[in-house]
Amino acid sequence: MSFLRNKVDQLKKPFLKGAKYEKYAPAFSALETFLFVPNHTTKKGAHIRDAVDLKRTMITVVIALLPALFYGIYNTGFQYYSQLGEAFTFWDAFLHGAIKIVPMIVVSYAVGLGIEFIFAILRGHEVNEGYLVTGLLIPMIMPVDFPLWMLAISVAFAVLIGKEAFGGTGMNILNPALLARAFAFFAYPTFMSGDKVWVSEALNVDGISGETILGKLAAGKELSYTAAEMFSGAIPGSVAETSTLWILVGAAILILTGVGSWRIIAGGFIGAALMGLLLNQFPVNALLGFPWHQHLLVGGLAFGIVFMATDPVSAAQTLKGKWIYGILVGIFCILIRVLNPAYPEGVMLAILLMNVFAPTIDHYVVSAHINRRKKRLIAVQNIKTVS
Repeated sequence: MSFLRNKVDQLKKPFLKGAKYEKYAPAFSALETFLFVPNHTTKKGAHIRDAVDLKRTMITVVIALLPALFYGIYNTGFQYYSQLGEAFTFWDAFLHGAIKIVPMIVVSYAVGLGIEFIFAILRGHEVNEGYLVTGLLIPMIMPVDFPLWMLAISVAFAVLIGKEAFGGTGMNILNPALLARAFAFFAYPTFMSGDKVWVSEALNVDGISGETILGKLAAGKELSYTAAEMFSGAIPGSVAETSTLWILVGAAILILTGVGSWRIIAGGFIGAALMGLLLNQFPVNALLGFPWHQHLLVGGLAFGIVFMATDPVSAAQTLKGKWIYGILVGIFCILIRVLNPAYPEGVMLAILLMNVFAPTIDHYVVSAHINRRKKRLIAVQNIKTVS
């Protein structure tokens, strides 16, 4: 390690203050901190001594995403070969999925990090690590054959409008990954919805259709999938949001490491379950009659609640606020998917809506605490006055 450290120090010299490439120091610093923990320390002000920094937190989230990502890669090939009716092995399916998904990840990181590097150089600050997660989330929530140039534009919109316009990492009010998906959904609707976009190359092969469960229910069609298939993820859908099983594995990693809020995750599933159970009492169509517990297994609900609703920047910050925020995300997700047949997937809009209201939730939670303490103080003073 000392050899590598010495080499990095030699390469760093042209980027030091007063050197030839000083203005590009933020870009070099970003590459350096991928290898080594920053050696600077806080000199003044209140601070917490902790070995966990933002980069390590983001890497933990990336690790939590990997089980769903790897399954999504396999499922992409599985759906493709299953619909063709051809014999295939696990590695055939995985290789086909990798050929489709890896370029999406490369484009997402290249465009997003490129923009962040440019802004870091222009503003003269270090590159933030928030895009480590966003850059992986965006391709994971897109259809598998989403054109790469459309993906690049969606990523650029999310980073420029969703992050940099507000000041960068930690300042955004909306989840950037969901903002990219929302932009793609409204800008390129024919590539983001329908019964062919969810299976690889379905647009180019006659007879292949990958209609999602929610799409079938919205159209009043019968389902051909079992609850076990819904839970395992062997169904059409966005790249990595079909398997509730592997999403829950990621959730366990986030909760055990303290990176993700278990209150938001639990609140999201509770809110969705309660709303689904309530709407099941009025089964006038397929979506209203869809069992409440199966609502938790399909669409992007589980993935959205675990990996996006828990975004520490755009979510509620207070403990009670996290419960309220999570429950409302779950409630609105089911409401939108059931009561809007034109858009039978509601988690994206539910989370974006609650991102906007998260500061308001925290404001009233804090105000309630203040008022309660004021009343307690007045009561104590009254008791002292009487005695």
